Amino acid sequence: MKVVIVGCGRVGSVLAEALDHDGHEVIIIDRSTRAFDRLPDDFGGRAIRGDGTDEDTLRRIGIAGADVLLALTEGDNRNVMAAELALETLGIQRAMAKVNDPVRAAAYAELGLATICRTTLMVDALQGFLGNAPTGIPSVIEAVAPHHATPLEPASSPPGAAAARAPRASSGPEPEPPTPPRAAARAPRRSIGSAAAAMLGRATGRED
Repeated sequence: MKVVIVGCGRVGSVLAEALDHDGHEVIIIDRSTRAFDRLPDDFGGRAIRGDGTDEDTLRRIGIAGADVLLALTEGDNRNVMAAELALETLGIQRAMAKVNDPVRAAAYAELGLATICRTTLMVDALQGFLGNAPTGIPSVIEAVAPHHATPLEPASSPPGAAAARAPRASSGPEPEPPTPPRAAARAPRRSIGSAAAAMLGRATGRED
């Protein structure tokens, strides 16, 4: 399986190491070169410095043919943008975004984007530690609606929260490859992100 991970933080780096150990083809991208220090010396995937929300960058790192993109940075909006690009523009069939706000996580799933919410994961873990019942709010939410290639209309109100290894050069992360000629400009259209922003109103106003 070819996996693209956006964000080499604690979660992204550990997941990349595990997938690489299991024999999957892993590409991990981060805006900070220092983030790759979290990867082990024997990491066999590709670590590339770049912006995972930029279409040209994702094309240059070799996202074509990827089975899944996992957006795991510390910013909800960046994660949604990266996953949205993969699904809507780059032809990737599966993508998931880490969204820390439970309400937003449910809203994006309603619009066709699978999400994982660290907040509800941690709350349920703590509830278990305290001997209490879990919240019942899902932490991993599959896309409720099929992904749309056409513009999405905002809902009238927000939904509830319930419901073969390539060796890497030892000298460090790979530089970004040269930029290929740009294709003809695409006509603008409304995205999952803008539709969710309209749906949630003020709830979507802060970047973590």
